[in-house]
Amino acid sequence: MHVDRGPSDQLLSTSQVPPRRQWRAVGLTAAVLAVIVAGFYGYQRMTSGMMRTFLSAPRPPITVEIAEAHVEAVPQLLSGIGTLQAVHQVTVSPEVGGRVVKVFFEPNAKVKAGDPLVQLYDAPLRADLANFEAQRQLATLNLQRAQELSARNIQSRQSFDQSQSTLAQANAGIAKAKAQIDQMLIKAPFDGELGVRQIEVGAYLTPGASIVTLTDPSTLWVNFTLPEQVANEVHTGQPARVRADAFPDRVFDAKITAIEPQISTQTRTLLVQATLPNPERALRSGMFARAEAVVLKELHAVVVPETAVDFSLYGESAFVIAETTDPSGKTVTKVNRVSVKTGQRFDGKVSVISGLSEGDRVVSAGQLKLNDGAVVTIAGNSPLTTPPSTSRY
Repeated sequence: MHVDRGPSDQLLSTSQVPPRRQWRAVGLTAAVLAVIVAGFYGYQRMTSGMMRTFLSAPRPPITVEIAEAHVEAVPQLLSGIGTLQAVHQVTVSPEVGGRVVKVFFEPNAKVKAGDPLVQLYDAPLRADLANFEAQRQLATLNLQRAQELSARNIQSRQSFDQSQSTLAQANAGIAKAKAQIDQMLIKAPFDGELGVRQIEVGAYLTPGASIVTLTDPSTLWVNFTLPEQVANEVHTGQPARVRADAFPDRVFDAKITAIEPQISTQTRTLLVQATLPNPERALRSGMFARAEAVVLKELHAVVVPETAVDFSLYGESAFVIAETTDPSGKTVTKVNRVSVKTGQRFDGKVSVISGLSEGDRVVSAGQLKLNDGAVVTIAGNSPLTTPPSTSRY
C-alpha cells in the first residue's frame, strides 16, 4: 500500500541525516580532544617521574656551625622591673616671685653649675642696696667722729656704741639686699642638660613655678622591686645588670647602693636601688628597665650559646650532632632535634637544666634550614665566647 508523505515528514527525515560537513567537524573535534588528553596524560607521567627522581635523589648536606656544651659557673640572678632615674635631676624654679626680664638659655642646652638661666626684675632691690650703701658710708663717718670724740672724752660711750650699731645695721641691710638680688638671678645648680623651656620674657613667676628641667644623665639610679622571699639574698655592693627596651641587645653594669629597710605591705616586695654609670648618655631618665641582682653564689651547669636553643610555641629544642655510617661504610654527619629545658641566660649563653650533657655538640648557626635527621657539613666550631657586651663580672 502506498502512503503519501507530507512536506513535514520529508523535512524530518532530511534533518535526521547530518550533512558531510557536520561529520567532518565532529571528527576533527574528537581528534583534538584525543590529542589534549594524551598530552595531559603524558605530561602527568613525565612530571611525576621527575618528582620521584628529585625526591629520591640525595639532598646536599647543609652547612652549619657548632659549639660544644660544657660545664661552667652560672651566676644566679634575681630579676625585677623598675625605672631609670637620674641621680641629679631637678625642676629649676624661682625662690621668690618676679617678672622675667631676660632668658639666658636655649632648650636642650648643656650648662655648667652657676651658669645664669633667668633674670627677674630687680630694680627696687638694687635701689634698696644703693640706699643701704649710702647709710653705711654715713655710719662709717659718724663712727670715726665718735671714736675721736670718745678718745678726748668729749662724747659719751653710749653715743659711740650707737654709731657702731648704725654701721652694723647698714652692713646687714647691704647683705640682705645682695641676697635678694642674687635670688632674682636664677642659676644652674649643677652641670647638666636642660629640657623644654616653660617660660617667656615678661611672664610673672610665682615661687616654685617651673622654668625648665635640668638633668645630669652621666649617672643613673634604677629603682626596682624584688619579692620578699629573696630579701635576705640581696645586699648593698652586689653587682647588678640592667636592660632597657630601647637597647634590647645590650646589658649595662650597675651596683646595688641602697635597699629599703622594710617590705611594702601593699605589694610584699622589697625596693632596691642600683647606681648605673651612663657615660655615653645612651640611657635616659624615666626609661622602663629590667634589673637583675647578681647573687654572689654561683652554680655549675651545662652551658651552650643562646643561639643554639630554638624557642617556639612547642617548647625549647636544640639540634645535636650525631655521626652514623651509611651502607657503603662512609661516615655521615646528621642532626637530631632534642627537647631541652633552659635556665639562666647570661652574656650570650644559656644554662641547660635537662636535655643536653657535657660534651654534646650542638648547632649554633644555620638551624633555619634543618629538620630532624638532616645531613650536615660542619663549617667550624664556635667556642663559647662572650659576645660584645658592656657586662663584666
